[in-house]
Amino acid sequence: MNIQIRKLYYGDIPEDKTGGAIVSKDTKSDWPLWEVFIRSKQGLDHKHVGSLHAADAQMAIENARDVYTRRMEGVSIWVVESKHITASNPEEAGELYEPAVDKIYRHPTFYDLPDEVNHM
Repeated sequence: MNIQIRKLYYGDIPEDKTGGAIVSKDTKSDWPLWEVFIRSKQGLDHKHVGSLHAADAQMAIENARDVYTRRMEGVSIWVVESKHITASNPEEAGELYEPAVDKIYRHPTFYDLPDEVNHM
């Protein structure tokens, strides 16, 4: 026995005007996961604020606006499909960051700064 379920998707306009597309119980209809980054009015960088599921990038932006900027706290929204993000393994941090240790020019500890230069 195949059960038919009516499900309305974002942007669907059903032809039969009954409220959604027919989706079989066996059909996988999961939306991808999107990571949301918002740039606030105060800062110049985007900050990760959370994740959400959406059918496409435009829907992800609209949903992110509704969920994460309810008080008009953002000026720019980025959404990135989670499958496109690659992260380093925290257990391999020593190997990953070790080459930076021998680059002493990145840390100007051997420069003499004049007294006029404050808060450096």
